[in-house]
Amino acid sequence: MWKSLSKHFGKYPSQAKVAKLLLVHGLKVQEGRVYCGDVEIADMALGRAAGVDRRIVRSAIDTIQESPELSAVYSRLIPTALLTDVAPVMGWTALEIIPTDAATPGIVAEVTGLIAREGISVRQTVVSDPDLSPDPRLFIITAGAVPPELLPQIRACKGVRSVVIH
Repeated sequence: MWKSLSKHFGKYPSQAKVAKLLLVHGLKVQEGRVYCGDVEIADMALGRAAGVDRRIVRSAIDTIQESPELSAVYSRLIPTALLTDVAPVMGWTALEIIPTDAATPGIVAEVTGLIAREGISVRQTVVSDPDLSPDPRLFIITAGAVPPELLPQIRACKGVRSVVIH
């Protein structure tokens, strides 16, 4: 996805940093403003986060709004709450699956299938996009404890390099 969008910022690497930040965090561009859900985010705050001047942020927003392709994507983004750090507080288990190759089909299906066969409910799955993350991961939050004897079976799944429990 990023490869097809980044072409619009070819001559403007600083704008590309802003655009990628918006995409990674699910920040929506609408009517010349940036939102996290319904909360408006100031250009200055975005500039600090991207390591650029606020004027670059404004230019990136203008570039996004002027392109039908970019506008179609950025106007529909929604942020997602990752429950990994919340899981232990709630009595849930958070698994981080490190893939051998994130493009391998079936990793999510195979791992969640093993968990389901144990009668454990999956509360959340989040996969980081390999185009946006240099080190993509699969996060699985379960409603209960994952038995230790299940971990070697998860590690043996096709495409799984390792498993981290949070």
